[in-house]
Amino acid sequence: MNHRHLPAWLKPASDSVVADNLKLGKWPWIDAVHLLWTVWVFITPMFGAGFTLRWVLITLWSYPLFILLYVMTLVASRRNAPIFALAMIVLSMALLRSYPSGMNYFVFGCVMLRTNRCIGVPRYLLELLLLNAGFVSLAWWIGYPWQVVAWIPALTVIIGLIVNVERASSEKDAALRLSHEEVRRLAATAERERIGRDLHDLLGHTLSLITLKMELSRKLFERDPARSQRELAEAEQIARDALAQVRSAVTGFRAADMAAELASAHLLLESSRVHLRHSPPPPMPGWIECGLAMVLREAVTNIARHAQASEAMIALRVEAGAVVLEVADDGRGGVSANGNGLAGMRERVAALGGTLRIDSPRGAGTRLTVTVPLGDGDAAMTAAVPDDPGLPAMEARA
Repeated sequence: MNHRHLPAWLKPASDSVVADNLKLGKWPWIDAVHLLWTVWVFITPMFGAGFTLRWVLITLWSYPLFILLYVMTLVASRRNAPIFALAMIVLSMALLRSYPSGMNYFVFGCVMLRTNRCIGVPRYLLELLLLNAGFVSLAWWIGYPWQVVAWIPALTVIIGLIVNVERASSEKDAALRLSHEEVRRLAATAERERIGRDLHDLLGHTLSLITLKMELSRKLFERDPARSQRELAEAEQIARDALAQVRSAVTGFRAADMAAELASAHLLLESSRVHLRHSPPPPMPGWIECGLAMVLREAVTNIARHAQASEAMIALRVEAGAVVLEVADDGRGGVSANGNGLAGMRERVAALGGTLRIDSPRGAGTRLTVTVPLGDGDAAMTAAVPDDPGLPAMEARA
């Protein structure tokens, strides 16, 4: 539904349920599925006086009004949404004497009362108890059978708790996803600041010195050519030294990419109740590290979403002229060769000129091994790093 064509009073508030669904990438009106429960409005007469003309007339005006109130609870702000839920409850009580189907409006009102409100479960239960006490007293005074009087409070409490616990869980998941993105954003910002500081420290003094050397050489060019040549030679050597330092610093900057990805993986898995062990990343060429960091991100996301694991391991090492990345978990296994984003990982690894192997017996976890060969120049710049002594236990079990 295009919200731009809605009347002004039906446009979702920025903190409404519909707006929250849009922020999470869901269909904005997904909560409308709960209206399927209103089938009881049309079933209730079967247990009483039947489908009389009075029932039809009351349904024709009360049901559209109820639907409107339900929609308003979804598009209203946090402050105003409870008003429309209470209006459902008032509608139900006003119709209770002559329209038993209106009891369903009461259940919906109680369930929607906590929609989009930042209140605790104890306070919500207290509100339910007070509302149900009023409903039961009115129904008992009107003369409803005790069976009806008994099951309405039980139904409102059970459904209300179920729906609102699900909503609270969804809100926590959304907050967790936002925290992951915030951690990545802060890590990137901190890295940019570190790069700026390091480059300033590396090049600020060096460039100033080269400038002085060049100015002195220019002034001495006619009076003392020999010294002018020495100054130029010294400036050239300083520039070469600075270039070597910049290359070394850039290698350090690139190494931080994998370290940041490991930190992000630790946050994601620990928040999903998966204990992670990993070894520190060894020195490796930047082009390999960037590619492996993306493969690692996809692999960790798969563990968090699909593996149902309790423990995971990440190992990075350089051996036999190649960089090896291993990601293992003790989850349910049974991963297909191209399932859960593995096709995309294979493409990334193939672009690096490497190979990807998957060992995923059903019920025995999954082990993903990526091997990327080093070039002759790359191999000379890297050194093998011993495996983390805590990793063999996972290897024996996986």
